[in-house]
Amino acid sequence: MVKVNQIKFFCIFLFVFLCTQQVQAQFGEDNDHLFAGGLVIGANYTQVDGDNFAGYHRVGLNAGAALFINIGHPVSLSMELLYAQKGARAGLSQLPKLMNDQSGVITDYKIRLNYAEIPLLINYFDQKKNNFGAGFSGAYLGSSKETFRDGNGAIFESEAKLFPFKKYDINFVLNGGAHIYKGLMINLRMQYSLLSIRNASNYLTGRQQQYNNIVSTRLMYIF
Repeated sequence: MVKVNQIKFFCIFLFVFLCTQQVQAQFGEDNDHLFAGGLVIGANYTQVDGDNFAGYHRVGLNAGAALFINIGHPVSLSMELLYAQKGARAGLSQLPKLMNDQSGVITDYKIRLNYAEIPLLINYFDQKKNNFGAGFSGAYLGSSKETFRDGNGAIFESEAKLFPFKKYDINFVLNGGAHIYKGLMINLRMQYSLLSIRNASNYLTGRQQQYNNIVSTRLMYIF
């Protein structure tokens, strides 16, 4: 199911990319152009606040397409369609860790979340085509998996079904980009869930309210 969802997501990306070719322009070089399209690929460094483990130990893919709308230099609106892998992973220095009820220890812990995500941002471009942006993103959860291993070596994989993650996630987004060459940019992004991503969590491994916390580094090419 995960692979099927990934194929569907990337087909959508390709469709958006092909559509944006009809309005392509080197954004920032010709301010008369209303639209510009781009491709994005990079990495998410993620944690879930509320799972009893801290640190951006989970690394996932962040990839997709972007569309910029010039609303008057130096300001533009942007919309992206992304495949975003999020979640959490316990750091080696944090293990083993007592369960919340102290009935045993956790020796490994992972959350895997796969989203289709649409960020909407307002961006400011300087004369060197560096940019800063802020906005919000909406994400749809395609698949989820939560696993942990106890001190006896038993692996539990059912918690994401017993305590499901919400299908939708809304994030606040801050974004910064540095121009490298022509349409190529390097991008740093931070985002955080505005609402809890689940209604209840396993009482052994975390608290009820949990939030996606993501730092992303990406390459973007604007056509």
